[in-house]
Amino acid sequence: MAKFGVGKTVGTLGDYLREQRLAAQLSLRQLAEQTGVSNPYLSQIERGLRRPSAEVLQQLAKGLRISAETLYVRAGILNLDDSEVRSVELAVLADAGITERQKQSLLDVYHSFRAANHDVPDNSTTTGGNEHG
Repeated sequence: MAKFGVGKTVGTLGDYLREQRLAAQLSLRQLAEQTGVSNPYLSQIERGLRRPSAEVLQQLAKGLRISAETLYVRAGILNLDDSEVRSVELAVLADAGITERQKQSLLDVYHSFRAANHDVPDNSTTTGGNEHG
């Protein structure tokens, strides 16, 4: 049985996917047929050799009848530490009008802004921002 720690590594994702596939009593071939993801690619994901896109994770979630959000967290795409951050990430990931590369770029920029502003005092908790008077 695979052990899952706090880390969100691709290997952990593969172990989790294998566990979910076996719990659903599906072979790799059956899951591949249900999801449209190739059998060899699924095998590589389960062995931790490949990092699937958000789109592939969504297909796998549907095939395994589990939450896509859970897979995003396992893959390190989605952050559960902050509900505000999570909602932005989910909105970007759910947008069918942009490519996977564009989604990742948007998330990278968003996270860099959040990190850059980490040391800046947060005025968003006051009703008027920086208003005085």
